[in-house]
Amino acid sequence: MIIEFFDSPKVNYQLKPEELVIQTRKKNQGILNDTGALCINTGEFTGRSPKDKFIVKDTITEKTVDWGGFNIPIEEKYFLQLKNKLINHLNAKEEIWVRDAYACADPKHRLNIRVINENAWSNLFCYNMFLRPTEDELQNFNPDWHILQAPEFKADPSIDGTRQGNFAIVSFKHKMILIGGTGYTGEMKKGIFTILNYILPQDHKVLSMHCSANMGKQGDVAIFFGLSGTGKTTLSADANRKLIGDDEHGWDNNNVFNFEGGCYAKTIDLSKDKEPEIFNAIRPGALLENVCFYSGTNKIDFSAKTITENTRVSYPLNFISNALEPSIGGLPKNIFFLTCDAYGVLPPISKLNAGQAMYQFISGYTAKVAGTEAGVKEPQATFSACFGAPFLPLHPGFYAQMLGDKMKQNKVNVWMVNTGWSGGGYGIGNRMKLSYTRAMITAALNGELDNVEYETHPVFGMMMPKTCPEVPQQILHPRNTWEDKKAYDTQAKHLAKLFIANFGKYAGGVNYEILAASPIV
Repeated sequence: MIIEFFDSPKVNYQLKPEELVIQTRKKNQGILNDTGALCINTGEFTGRSPKDKFIVKDTITEKTVDWGGFNIPIEEKYFLQLKNKLINHLNAKEEIWVRDAYACADPKHRLNIRVINENAWSNLFCYNMFLRPTEDELQNFNPDWHILQAPEFKADPSIDGTRQGNFAIVSFKHKMILIGGTGYTGEMKKGIFTILNYILPQDHKVLSMHCSANMGKQGDVAIFFGLSGTGKTTLSADANRKLIGDDEHGWDNNNVFNFEGGCYAKTIDLSKDKEPEIFNAIRPGALLENVCFYSGTNKIDFSAKTITENTRVSYPLNFISNALEPSIGGLPKNIFFLTCDAYGVLPPISKLNAGQAMYQFISGYTAKVAGTEAGVKEPQATFSACFGAPFLPLHPGFYAQMLGDKMKQNKVNVWMVNTGWSGGGYGIGNRMKLSYTRAMITAALNGELDNVEYETHPVFGMMMPKTCPEVPQQILHPRNTWEDKKAYDTQAKHLAKLFIANFGKYAGGVNYEILAASPIV
């Protein structure tokens, strides 16, 4: 098969997972664990490198991309220079691995992708994570976008316009992603997510979302937004509902659909009891990254952080027993914003109006627990616009307005769920019981909170239910759980000020309805 750009190396085209595993092991680049999954080490980089991700600034992107923050510009001349160097590097190899795949389960929005890798295990990741064309579809496959990925190739920052040797560069003009100097496979996945976040909202009028989604037996779809540690994967995994996907979705006028063909799950502290679906997906065909083994065995020690805390596994969506295929649901009835509030301020569940939903969406809040030098641990607020700031080429207000419009058009309920602390902040209060959180989400999904009495939070303005099935009434208003009510009021005002300070950088790109949803101090 003739592959554009390449004429010298042997082309391993569209190999099956078992073939890619054999090739990886022959090159001593990976080993099998005790359940038959391939385990590899990604090298120097065990996670994304946001400061080394660039978008080519040209006539297409100059006035549309929200420059600054995560969107770092690079001149087209450097892209072309690195493209030629990368092609020459790959052409000098004895063999390369090529895969044709696509993103977006809904055929109306399908994006064909051709990936060229310099090793077999990176190609296995692409098999797992992107959607897989049929044999008939491959006969006339025309790629819309290319990914060129070579972990062994490094840029020269003094002449290539990069910060250091590793880089990920997106060119919307040339419809290509260049990745070099890093073996972290997630750069490919998030590169495609970035371009979908640019193309779909503008060209297809589709809201692109960093979220998980599932569907009930009656066809009702629920969407779960949340940063790491908030329970997005855990709470969307429900034996009574079909999983549409765990990370990236689009919402058009008719449905919610998955962008991907697989899952890329964290495995740190993984156990069969806590995450049975992920645990059971670690089998032949799965690709594990940067895990450690118990001494003298090939049994994974999921608690080990010797290489990184960001240990990962990728596997096809059909490895999940209750996955929906094709991964397309109907229109959503409920949206959940998940936050782990270590300050103990936000209600365990509350209902948001459209303005509040857009404000909280742009804020993308959670609070993590961070250690101090003295050994004291205290909350640390984290904000990530639209729960996915590193992957948003457009202004967050653009996505928030789309969310608000769709929420109103489809009469969707939006809920904020605090999976964090109650009765005080970290060190004083207690983490919300998972059983209570599940009961509140189930009640919302079943419509059991539609006709109960609500009260308004005095600072953040969201509506808090006074009762909820299978949940103690006292915990529904967070102030009631604190022994020291004045301390709660002080903490609530402190958190509100953090929200207001963070939102200041987005205020110029949003409307009055969103601004009016700001907390009251």
